[in-house]
This record gives sequence, C-alpha cells and structure tokens, in this order.
Amino acid sequence: MRLNEQQIRSLYGQDVQDRSGAKIGSVGQVWADPAGEATWISVKTGVMGHHESMAPLQSARIQQGKLSLPYDKATVRGAPSVETGTDEPLDAQQLAQLYAHYQLQQPGAQAPQQGPAQQRTTRRPEGPEMTRSEERLLVGTESEPAGAARLRKHVVTEDVHTTVPVEHDEVRVEREPIAPGDRRARAEIGDEQQEMLLRAEHPVVSKEQVPVERVRMTRDEVVEDRPVDEQLRRERVDADVPEAARSRR
Repeated sequence: MRLNEQQIRSLYGQDVQDRSGAKIGSVGQVWADPAGEATWISVKTGVMGHHESMAPLQSARIQQGKLSLPYDKATVRGAPSVETGTDEPLDAQQLAQLYAHYQLQQPGAQAPQQGPAQQRTTRRPEGPEMTRSEERLLVGTESEPAGAARLRKHVVTEDVHTTVPVEHDEVRVEREPIAPGDRRARAEIGDEQQEMLLRAEHPVVSKEQVPVERVRMTRDEVVEDRPVDEQLRRERVDADVPEAARSRR
C-alpha cells in the first residue's frame, strides 16, 4: 500500500482491525524502507505493557478511517514487538523475524545489507505549524407566531316571501222540484231553520332550527425557498520563506 507523507502522518493513532473487522488496537509507530515507502507499523494492543506488536502494511487497506489488516487478531498480537516510542530503525534480524512470522517473502533476502534495512519515520513536526480555520454557513429555520385565524358565527335576518294554498267553504243554493207522488217529501207549512257549518283555512307560521352546513378550518404547510445572504470569514496562511531555503520540489 503506497502512501504519501500526509497519509503516513494520518496513520498515527488510527484504529487497526483484523480481517474480520475486530479491533486489534491503534497505530503507534510507522517504519519506511530506504526508498521512503511505509512498510511496517507497530500496533498498541493494550496487552503487552510497554511493547507494541509489529504488522506489515503490504496488503493493508484504509477503510472508513480504519486500517484493516489481512490477518486475524491472534497473529498480530503474537508478532515480534518493539518498545513503545522507540526511535530505532528495524535491523536485519528483526526484519527476518517479522517476514517469517507473517510468512512473507523478504525482498532482497540474498543481497548484502547496506546499512539499516528499515528506517522509522518520525511523527515529530519538522518545523512550526499552525491551524487554518474558516467559517461555515449553518442555515436552519425556527418557528414564530404569524397571526391567528378564527371562525366567527353571527345571526343575520333575511326576508322570505312565499305562498301557501288555503281552503275555505263556499255555499251554493240548489233547488230541485219535487215530483208528484214523492213519498219522501212532507207537506208541512211553518217556519223552519237548518244550519251548515262552514270552514276556512288561514296561514299558520312556525319556525324550526336545523343544521345545514359544517364549517371548519384546516392548515396546510407550504414550503418556499428564501434567499440567504451572509458573509463568511476564512483564514489564509502565507509562508514567508527566503528564496535560498525554498523547496525545489
């Protein structure tokens, strides 16, 4: 796994997990080969006191901010270890033990060693550093009263004009001659009076109260976009380096 300098620095303190996803510990130190490529790390497992187990970066992967090794936890914890915080590079014997433990092919095993085989990369800052900050815009919403809606009911009077059919009795006088020999008629001379009751209708008005309509208020939430204009501050870092000391890379 090839890493740049920034990635190497980010490894320090990063969680280390085995091939099943179980946490082994965290990265303590990082070692690089003579070409500057990171090849080994020490893992703080929390079970070996002042020693840290060594693990190769050859097939490691960085996933979701964690360093994943293709080994189980027991293999890593049982690997050769170094003292916590050591500044010493790995010697040939340590490298041979590590390659043997992880069953890896040691590169250049037959070639004579020229100086230290591995160099430890330091996490100490090489010069002054500062943190650059900037403002981020956080836009949200808050609710506030916007008035009240009310339903009111009051009574109004309106004129109603209509008609209603009414009945009344009218009297009609009919005369019928009596045929001679009609036994039903009696010939009596004298005063007599007959009455017939007459009837007539007149309009009668009454009132009743009936429900005719249900009135309610409902509330709909309407979403609309409103522009937000704001000014944000950010810091800019400028380096004042003499021309002779500027990096040519």
